Amino acid sequence: MNASSTARRGRRTAHRSARQAANSPAMEGAARWGLAARGVIYLFVGVLALQIAFGDAGEQADRGGALHTLAERPFGSVLIWAIGIGMAGMAVWRLSEVVVGASGRDGRKASKRLQSAARFVIYAVIATSVLTYAAGDRGGSESSDQKSKDATARVMELPAGPWLVGLVGAGLVVAGLWIAVRAVQRKYREHLKVSAMSRRSRKAVDVLGVGGGVCRGALFAAAGGFAVKSALSFDPDKTKGVDDTLRSFAETPAGPWLLAAVAAGLVLFGLFSLAMARWRKV
Repeated sequence: MNASSTARRGRRTAHRSARQAANSPAMEGAARWGLAARGVIYLFVGVLALQIAFGDAGEQADRGGALHTLAERPFGSVLIWAIGIGMAGMAVWRLSEVVVGASGRDGRKASKRLQSAARFVIYAVIATSVLTYAAGDRGGSESSDQKSKDATARVMELPAGPWLVGLVGAGLVVAGLWIAVRAVQRKYREHLKVSAMSRRSRKAVDVLGVGGGVCRGALFAAAGGFAVKSALSFDPDKTKGVDDTLRSFAETPAGPWLLAAVAAGLVLFGLFSLAMARWRKV
C-alpha cells in the first residue's frame, strides 16, 4: 500500500470518527443544553428590558446584567456555571457542524459550514465570558455598551478602521433583517421534530418563533445601524451595545411601549430557545 492510499484511508477514518462523534448522544445533549442556556440568557435580558420600559433603569439589560441578576439568586453561581457549560456545549456543537456538516439536506454546503463557523466563534466568546464570570472574574460582566465603544475605538485606529466598523455594522443590519424575515417565514420549522409535537405545541412554538425572531432581528439591525452611524461620523461613542440599543427604542416616537414590545419579544425568543432545546433536530 503506497503513501497516498494510506493517507486517504486515514482521512476517511478520521472523517468517520468525527461524524460518529457529531451524531453521538453526548453531542446531542451538548446542543440541547446550549439551546436551553441561550434561552435563559434571553429570558433574563428581556425581563430586565421590560423593567427599564416600566421605569426601573437600574440594571443593564444585557448578558452582564443577566449574570449579575442570576448571581443574586439562590444557587445563582450553580446556574451561571450551568449556563457557561451550556454555551461551551453549543460552541462544540457548531464546530462539529463545520467539520461534518449540519443536519438537513443542505447541511454540508460551504455556506452552511461558514454560518456554523461564525456561530461557533460567537458562542465560544460567550462561553468564555460566562465561565470567566462564574470563576470569579467580574470583568466579564462589564457593560456591553462600554465593550462596544472600546472595541470600536480600537478598530478605528487601524488603517481603514472606519470602513471595517461600517462593514460590521452593515453586516449586523443584514443579519437582523435575515433573522426577522426567516422568522416570519417560519424557516425554523425545518429544524424541528414536527411529528413529535402536538398541534397546540406547534401553534405555541409559532407564536414564540415569529414574535421572538422578529424582535431579535430588530435588536441586531438597530445595533448595526448605530455601528454604521459611528463609522460615518468617525465617533466610536455612537456605537451602542445591547443595553443602549434597547434603551434607544424608548427614545422613538412610540416611547417606552416600543421598548416594552421588543423586550417582550426577547422573552418570547428565550422561551422559543427552550422549546428548541426539546424539539430541535440535532
